[in-house]
Amino acid sequence: MVDTVRWGILGTGKIARAFATALQDVPGAVLAGVASRSIDKAEAFAAEFRAAAFGSYEALAEADGIDLVYVATPHPQHAGNAMLALGAGKGVLVEKPFTMNRFEAGQVVALARSRRLFLMEAMWTRFMPALAQVKRLIAAGEIGSVHQVVADFGFTATFGPEHRVFNPALGGGALLDLGIYPLSIAASLLGPVREVKAQAEMGPTGVDVQTAFTMKHEGGGMSVCSCSFQARTPGELTVSGSRGHIRMNTMFHRARSITVALEDGSVRTIDTPYLGNGYVHEAIEAQRCWRAGLVESPGMTHDETLALMEVMDEIRRQIGLRYAADDAG
Repeated sequence: MVDTVRWGILGTGKIARAFATALQDVPGAVLAGVASRSIDKAEAFAAEFRAAAFGSYEALAEADGIDLVYVATPHPQHAGNAMLALGAGKGVLVEKPFTMNRFEAGQVVALARSRRLFLMEAMWTRFMPALAQVKRLIAAGEIGSVHQVVADFGFTATFGPEHRVFNPALGGGALLDLGIYPLSIAASLLGPVREVKAQAEMGPTGVDVQTAFTMKHEGGGMSVCSCSFQARTPGELTVSGSRGHIRMNTMFHRARSITVALEDGSVRTIDTPYLGNGYVHEAIEAQRCWRAGLVESPGMTHDETLALMEVMDEIRRQIGLRYAADDAG
């Protein structure tokens, strides 16, 4: 069919599998190919999802019959893989964190803009019904003037030190893996970050195992955010205004409901179901933008991605966390 969008996925890990599953619920989407550095892994994944298998990322990027590429490789590979796909003329959706730092992000965005190709950070919460509902209620004045966001995201990571979440060579650390969620949504609700203060607990492998940061936003509000690999936190986000607050219920990044509590004592819960496993909505948005010939999505712009990467660079500077990619910039 003419409207079909043909996807390619770089990587065969957990997040790649989740996205491939989501595409089955995306109107007009087809998974056309999957690539891995191991042809055996690519073939096993491709057989499950009825797609073509590629034994290298370069082969998929250069292949005909691929419109959009989803980058689902380890964090340090995001920049190179995104530029590989863009260089081959493909639109690209890059899993968060977008890149390892602001320098890499700038390179990727510059290439997409110069070639007039679609590029978006895969921050799926930005496109979920729950956040859209929260923004509608705020715009309607439901909780008055908004001044504060509080958000947490944490789970107990029992993996060994070689696992990607603890391995600095794979971009490990709570901030890049989890902290990007509260950071991105706080900025989405309160506006760009003007100032940030951070503290962290560093683990034996040299990456942060839990980090907390407060931010002042250009709109005048403040946010308090935390992430952890040591604590199973509530995983909620609360945005508060002069007349009440709205809570995005557990887990906020994939909330199925929100609760509104107002100064008159009233409390109500609004269901916010999402399609499939949740990744469906960001894929729908990527397809919409690609079909329209857009270079970026208004829901997750390049400038926002660059600004958030800069904030994470500053947080890492304050807590003393560096990666090999930082030496390149």
